[in-house]
Amino acid sequence: MSALVLTLLAAAGPLSPACPSNAVRDADSLRAALANVDVREVWVGGRVQGDFESKRGVAIHGCEAATLVGSGTATILKLKGDDVLVEDVAFEGSGSRVSFEDGALKVSGERAVVRRVSVRDTLYGIAFEQCHACVLEDTRIEGRAEIEENQRGDGVKLWEAHGSSVRRLDVRGVRDLVVWYSRHVTLEDNRITGGRYGTHFMYAHDSTVRRSILRGNTVGIFVMYSARVLAEDNELSGARGPAGMGIGFKESDAVTLKRNAIVANTTGLYLDYTPRDPKQPVLFENNMLALNAVALRTHSSEHGARFAANDFLENDALVEVDGNGDALGVDFVGNHWAAYAGYDLNGDGVGDVAFQVKRASSSLTDAHPDLRWFHATPAFGLYDAVATALPYFGTTLLLQDATPAMRPHREVPR
Repeated sequence: MSALVLTLLAAAGPLSPACPSNAVRDADSLRAALANVDVREVWVGGRVQGDFESKRGVAIHGCEAATLVGSGTATILKLKGDDVLVEDVAFEGSGSRVSFEDGALKVSGERAVVRRVSVRDTLYGIAFEQCHACVLEDTRIEGRAEIEENQRGDGVKLWEAHGSSVRRLDVRGVRDLVVWYSRHVTLEDNRITGGRYGTHFMYAHDSTVRRSILRGNTVGIFVMYSARVLAEDNELSGARGPAGMGIGFKESDAVTLKRNAIVANTTGLYLDYTPRDPKQPVLFENNMLALNAVALRTHSSEHGARFAANDFLENDALVEVDGNGDALGVDFVGNHWAAYAGYDLNGDGVGDVAFQVKRASSSLTDAHPDLRWFHATPAFGLYDAVATALPYFGTTLLLQDATPAMRPHREVPR
C-alpha cells in the first residue's frame, strides 16, 4: 500500500508545457482575461505577481513553470462559478490573516477540477467552499514551517463540498486537512505528514478515506458527529506526544475500519461515545494495532463496537478506559493478541481459552480515585504485573475475546 501511494505521489505537482502565443504573463493581462466574459480559457506563463478573482466558470492552464505569486496581503486566487478548471500552476506568497483565511486558492461552485498544482509559503492552502462534485488531485502543499503548528492554516478545507474527491496529494507541515459539513466525500491515495490533524471529519456523513499515509501528525484521523464513515487500507503512524492518536471517533455511528495499519502512536484507536446508537454498530476488522503506547482507549464503557480478526502486536497497554469503566460492552471476536498465553490443542487456529485483559490498578483507583493520574506509569505497570503473578490482589476484567486467533491475520512488517 505505501509503495503504491509513493509511486502515485512521485508525479504530483505542476507540469510545464510550452505556452501558446496567447498566454498571459503579467497581472494586468490576467485580470483582464478573467474579467472578459467571452474568454473561457486562459493560459498563464512564467511568474505573475498579484491577487486575482473571477466570478464565472473559467479554465486556467499553466505553462512554462506558471507561478502565481501573491501580494502577501490576501488570498492569491478566488474563483466562483461552475466547471472551473485550474491545472499546472504553482502558488506562493499569500497573506497572513487568519480571520480571512488567506491562502493559495478558494473555489466555490459545482464540478470544479484543480489538478497538478503546488502550494508553498501560504497561510492556508486550497479551500473548496460550497463546491459540489469538485475534484482536487495530484497536488503538493507545504505549510509555513516557521509558524507554530496551531497558528498555521488548514492545508485543505472542504466545507459544504458534497460529493467531492481529494486524491494523490502530498501535504506537509500544515495545521489540518478538514472535511466539514460535507457528505459523500472521498479521500484516497494521499500522504499527509507533520501536521496537527491529518484529516478531521465533522458532520461528514457517508465519507471514505482509503489507501493513504498519515504519518507524524498529532492526530492521524479524527471523526466527529458523522455516520457511515469508512477508513480502509491506510497507514496511521507516529502520532506521538500527550495528545498523539492514530484514529479517533467522537459521537459517530456506523463507522468501519478495515485493513489499516495503526502503528507507533501514543493512542492507537480512541472511542468517545461511539456509536451513539447501538443499533448503528461500528466495525473494526482486519486492522493491525502495533507498537502503540495504548492500543485502544475508550472514553467510557462503550457498547455497539465490534472488533473482528484484528492483530494486536507489541503494544505497551492493550486497553485503557476512562472513568474507571471497562470494555466488556465491546465485542471482540477472533482477534490475534501477541500477549495471549493460551493453547490450541485441536489445532484449529483458535485458542481453547478466552483471552482476557485484567487490571489490578483499576480496582486500586476505584478505592482511591486520586491515583487515576498514575495510569500508564511504570509504577502501575509493575503493580499490574505483580497482581497478575500473585492472586492476592483484586483485579478488574477490562476486555475478553472468547475466540482468540493463534496467528496474525496480516503479514507483519519486518
